[in-house]
Amino acid sequence: MATWPWTDVAITGASSGLGRALAEACAAPGVSLHLSGRDATRLGAAAEACRAKGARVDVAVLDVTDAAATEAWVRKAGRLDLMIANAGISGGTGGATEPAAQAQRIFATNVTGVLNTALPAIEAMARQAPGPDGVRGRVAVIASIAAFVAAPGAPAYCASKSAVQRWAEALDATERARGVRLHAVCPGYIRTPMTARNDFPMPFLMDAEDAARRTLHGIARGRVRVAYPLPLYLAARVVGALPPALRHAMFNRLPAKRALD
Repeated sequence: MATWPWTDVAITGASSGLGRALAEACAAPGVSLHLSGRDATRLGAAAEACRAKGARVDVAVLDVTDAAATEAWVRKAGRLDLMIANAGISGGTGGATEPAAQAQRIFATNVTGVLNTALPAIEAMARQAPGPDGVRGRVAVIASIAAFVAAPGAPAYCASKSAVQRWAEALDATERARGVRLHAVCPGYIRTPMTARNDFPMPFLMDAEDAARRTLHGIARGRVRVAYPLPLYLAARVVGALPPALRHAMFNRLPAKRALD
């Protein structure tokens, strides 16, 4: 089992899927975890699994679209070596126009919710003493390989993931001067309750535990962009570079898609 270099870690959306897998992967004696999620029952189960591995765990039932509550949670956590802004939602169109309310919900959680989490964490980290590696703190934003493809079956999802991926990568260049690092994590298909709704083939589908390991390994190595699996990432970059008309024609031949990660 890998031993990660962080002793104080906060994770949003930690009640299931990748968020819970990340929490359990970080859990170890001497580690303090601050976990948040919207489902109290599932969040409690995740916390107990982490405590069984020796971690100290604090939990908070939290909706990241609530800026004041999210900032208060970040400040209450105290020193953080790593914040993982993982909370996110998805939704597809079924081949029709995306409902306005759905697009608003996706952007509110996947973009505004990420900013509500990351911005107060960055400011707090910039005032911390540096760790042994000279870094004051790290913020990892969970984006998606969908960030690189404008798929007509999930316009708000793809756009929201692209927004936070580009934001994190751009901001890392300047925040390094303050000793804070940002990481844009772009996974492919992960076996989670969200992708369980998908009724189409999901190439290179991986378990959440594998995705968590790849995520933390990339962060530990200091990568600004942590994208996996490589074959799907490369395919997304190629498809994303196609002219829009050609890309749309290709997608129109595929089943409607609802979620990527």
